[in-house]
Amino acid sequence: MKPEQLISIRRDLHQIPELGFQEHKTQQYLLEYISTLPKDHLEVQTWKTGILVRVAGTHASKTIAYRADMDALPIQEDTDYAFQSIHEGYMHACGHDFHMTIALGALTRLAHEPAEQTALFLFQPAEEGPGGALPMLESEEMKQWWPDMVFALHIAPDLPVGTISSREGLLFANTSELFIDFHGKGGHAAYPHFTKDMVLAASQFTVQAQQIVARNVDPLDSAVVTIGKITGGFVQNVIAEHARLEGTLRSFQANTMDLLKERIEALANGIEISQGCSISIDYGSNYYQVKNSKAYIQPLQDIVETAGYTFKEAKPAMTGEDFGYMLRDIPGFMFWLGVHSPYGLHHSRLQPEEEALQVGVDVVTNTIRNMTV
Repeated sequence: MKPEQLISIRRDLHQIPELGFQEHKTQQYLLEYISTLPKDHLEVQTWKTGILVRVAGTHASKTIAYRADMDALPIQEDTDYAFQSIHEGYMHACGHDFHMTIALGALTRLAHEPAEQTALFLFQPAEEGPGGALPMLESEEMKQWWPDMVFALHIAPDLPVGTISSREGLLFANTSELFIDFHGKGGHAAYPHFTKDMVLAASQFTVQAQQIVARNVDPLDSAVVTIGKITGGFVQNVIAEHARLEGTLRSFQANTMDLLKERIEALANGIEISQGCSISIDYGSNYYQVKNSKAYIQPLQDIVETAGYTFKEAKPAMTGEDFGYMLRDIPGFMFWLGVHSPYGLHHSRLQPEEEALQVGVDVVTNTIRNMTV
């Protein structure tokens, strides 16, 4: 596939961003393209709004899978692209349009010239939420084509084009969404003694929650508790009957995530008693840590450098990725692909450089061809 075709596909996909498990146009676009490829070695299955494509190897004893996520974010695009999103309020602000395009590019090469081992391309919905990796792993389609190894990439706006970055062991953190509702008793601002003020309760909880990492987590460990949104009340002279906090929990160790949740619940119990209210907690989507198998990182570096690109050791990040569930059950790894954008992931002006598409296709294809499983 020529570079200009990769760019054209990426721009087509960029214009039709869809949320998790709603990727109907995206799925149709991918299927239409896949239908144009040689059928000799190809098998295709759909799962929900996702797709599994199997390319039989020439002398296969193993199956190597590559995961490409499909969904977008509820962000209003603010780029100067001529190919902006045509779906108001939605944008491929995390680079999944790049991920899918790279998968199609590698798939095209292997459909015409299969590798020795069997390749499995996983077009996975709902990475941004509510999480598509875990249910895809549990699907009958996946069990039928279970791979011996799986890998994936994520664009890195802070790295130059031509640079690949990864590391042995932990790459991304355990993450959990956090939604907390406070229910009390509203009333007139002039009579606070007749009420149970939920703005006050939510504020006390927010301050106490910031002490969890400082006073409960091992200083040599790493964790984050962030409250990103607070809502409560309707007007300035009425005491709020309800308040809501929305945030995120992140940790490098799985047992530290358990600790964070235990402390969140203990604080909530204390606030219920002290403020005479009721509190409900919803952890939303939870993503497992992305932990790379040690055996594959040096071979990845060799593959990258043989192709003429640069390999850089990555630092662990508090980023969340549901690909962690795949690595929990299947050996493999994830790597960063440099795309050089002045604006970062989940930003309305994210503009990755399209020259990186060819780099991604080269590395993914060469990994499937050359990685020893």
